[in-house]
Amino acid sequence: MKRTGWIVLALVLVLFPLSFDDPYYEQLGSLVLLAAISASAWNLIGGYAGQVSVGNAIFFGAGAYMPLLFYKLWMVSPLFGFPAGIAVSIVIAVIIGIPTFRLSGHYFSMATIAVAELIRIVVSNWDFLGASIGLTGPAVARDWSDLIFRSSTPYYYMFLAVLVLLLFITYRIERSRFGYYLRAIRSGERAARSLGVPVSRCKLYIFMLSATFTSLAGSLYVAKFGFVDPASGFGTLISVNMVIIAAFGGAGRLLGPLLGAVILIPLQSEANSFFGGGGTGLTYIIYGAIIMLIARYEPGGLLEMWDRFRERRASRRNKALEQAQAASTAQNSSAG
Repeated sequence: MKRTGWIVLALVLVLFPLSFDDPYYEQLGSLVLLAAISASAWNLIGGYAGQVSVGNAIFFGAGAYMPLLFYKLWMVSPLFGFPAGIAVSIVIAVIIGIPTFRLSGHYFSMATIAVAELIRIVVSNWDFLGASIGLTGPAVARDWSDLIFRSSTPYYYMFLAVLVLLLFITYRIERSRFGYYLRAIRSGERAARSLGVPVSRCKLYIFMLSATFTSLAGSLYVAKFGFVDPASGFGTLISVNMVIIAAFGGAGRLLGPLLGAVILIPLQSEANSFFGGGGTGLTYIIYGAIIMLIARYEPGGLLEMWDRFRERRASRRNKALEQAQAASTAQNSSAG
């Protein structure tokens, strides 16, 4: 994207909550950014490295539970649990990654789903973590560190800051040797190994980085909503949302998850508002249809579709210019 496009995108993101007086749009904007963070974190392992994890809800849940667990045990600000959630997620990523990265393709995906579901069941029956009821944070703000605000605007800018940091790191990875290693792994692990790429180490490192930001997304979620239970923290649909949002916008592309979130989160919100309690089920029916359409017609997502459209338009333009030049040459020849 050209510099002008980056400037326009930055202005839109910064000015969005200031352009509306309606709290609904402030809330919607913060949800879009939160979804973009989690999907961009998944994009590191699933998009760039080609390892389709459907268990990133493990890290989201760890990041969501640790801040509220700190509050439950020691009555400290949930903010102090953010680093603990990241640390726990990294440890879990190492424990899961070392054995499961020996698998590939759908076997790896199935393994991550199984581990995530196992952890959800354990948490659902563990009284220390609130069992099926979950955990809650402070009801009212004691000081600024509780991160309790009446408006969604402060949360919006918090989420935006984290998203910018994540996109900056992803941008640097794209243009580094590590990024080339990841693309080689996505293209084919055997070929990458034959070229001297440390496949296992690279996959583990990017998995740990993905776990870090997914955990941070979970912590930001409970900072805003002040509550988490096994379904909202470790549910399979949490992982599915990340995959669909990233794939719809463009997996393996820097702005793909953000584009997917901008389109799908308002769609989900409108469906829930219009159909009430049944909207959630309708949303996932729509998501299922989107998965089938993407897999069948455009695996690269909307950004790749846009690139192909631009290439075709440029090809038609060049062909028209060549025909015009040929016609002009022919006229000049006949006139001479």
